[in-house]
Amino acid sequence: MMKKLPVAYQLYSARNEIAHDVKASLQQVKELGFDGVEFAGFYGLSAAEMKAMVDGVGLIPISSHVPLQNILADPEGVIAYHKELGCRYIAVPYLGEDDRPGAPGFAKVLALMGQFGRQCRDAGLTLLYHNHDFEFLKVSGIYGLDFIYQAIPADLLQTQIDTCWVKYAGVDPLTYLASYKGRAPVVHLKDFVSDNSGRTPYALIGQDEDKEIDRSGFSFRPFGHGSQDAEGLVKAAVDAGAEWLVIEQDEPHNESPFEDARQGLETLARLGVR
Repeated sequence: MMKKLPVAYQLYSARNEIAHDVKASLQQVKELGFDGVEFAGFYGLSAAEMKAMVDGVGLIPISSHVPLQNILADPEGVIAYHKELGCRYIAVPYLGEDDRPGAPGFAKVLALMGQFGRQCRDAGLTLLYHNHDFEFLKVSGIYGLDFIYQAIPADLLQTQIDTCWVKYAGVDPLTYLASYKGRAPVVHLKDFVSDNSGRTPYALIGQDEDKEIDRSGFSFRPFGHGSQDAEGLVKAAVDAGAEWLVIEQDEPHNESPFEDARQGLETLARLGVR
């Protein structure tokens, strides 16, 4: 029997709906059956205001994606906000081209993440790193993502493995999760179909909004409705010691991102993790 785990929703998946009405969207997330939420911005609300909203609808604020530039600008403020909100985890969500493994700014990024990870630890929080597929280019003979986790000790940085991008990079996400057993407290469950045509689908997450994007050959899908081995992924996450599963879908496949989320939860219920 599959171990039951709490499930959170990455709010970026429904960013347009949330920007229109934060409270109503949070209520809908709760009604779908999610236990918690992972933030990707706070829509101009104070920590007290956001805490009142999530507490009011009965959701647990587990984690938050915070751009590296925001951390650099005010690390103490970022930590204070998350402590007041009750978020245990802060995740670095993305690196620009100049800061990625092998790029000129990479060494500075490692130093910054190590320093901020120490500040988080000292404040009772945990820093995570959320990957895409570009971290699977090799640096000094190993994947850039592994380089990050080797350079920064586990007590300062934990993984937030995004299983979609691991698989898209051509790496088995089940095996990869197993390699970070004990260092994978929050795992992103994300599904897709793709012909691996060579373009960069992570442009879909909003980095190139002013450009015409070729979406042929790649499409996000509700978890359990794409190319991922859903049962294997969930078991691998459980075996790796995950404390939370997060459903994320960068772009909707159905008319509403909440319908995609509902289908993803149905998959988890079918697998017995709910």
